[in-house]
Amino acid sequence: MTHHHKPASAASQRPSRSTGTDAAHAQELKRLHGWLHTARFLTTAPQLEHLPALDVPEIAFVGRSNAGKSTSINTLTQQKRLAFASKTPGRTQSINLFSLGKQGETDAVLADLPGYGYAAVPQEAKIRWQRVMANYLVTRENLKGVVLLCDPRLGLTELDEALLDVIRPRVQEGLKFLILLTKADKLTHAEAQKALSIARLQCGGGEARLFSALKKQGLDEVAQLLWQWTHEAPDAAADEAEPEALD
Repeated sequence: MTHHHKPASAASQRPSRSTGTDAAHAQELKRLHGWLHTARFLTTAPQLEHLPALDVPEIAFVGRSNAGKSTSINTLTQQKRLAFASKTPGRTQSINLFSLGKQGETDAVLADLPGYGYAAVPQEAKIRWQRVMANYLVTRENLKGVVLLCDPRLGLTELDEALLDVIRPRVQEGLKFLILLTKADKLTHAEAQKALSIARLQCGGGEARLFSALKKQGLDEVAQLLWQWTHEAPDAAADEAEPEALD
């Protein structure tokens, strides 16, 4: 009888190790989602000069008026009305900032940029707004990453491509970039995989992910990415240079 127990106890130890890993992973995800849940309104700016100069990492969310940007931000932060979808698409013409971090502390900022490309907005307003947005994406010093939200049923539009052209030099210099394919629940598995493959080809050094606010798909991956982008260790090159200085 005792002979039978030994292998059983050894075998029973094995799953417990992976269970421990799973528990640690679940705990880590809980912490990341908890961090995103701290998001609170910081300020709104109709023009770039009204934006406060900040020294904490900033992540910008951009996309067409109907790409599901507000819904995605609200889902990621587990808040119903943090990001506000205007009743008249394309009319929200301000940059809204939300701070992240424990009460009284800000360790990162989310920037919600106005949706673009809505047909009913006058052409001159579109052009003015594109200029403001392009300036923001090119000149904002603490900008660490850009999340471009895209409805995969439409794919990247001309305006999305124009935005990509604007930020490409900064992405090459190290700006993080993610194409988030929203409303993924509306696609079959095959369609979703095809859309993801195309987006990966188009993201020029960035990443692409499927996301569904309805099915809560992609939440964990995006939470991990946003945390990594905003809490990256300082430049590794600088760290490597230190031992030489000591020699």
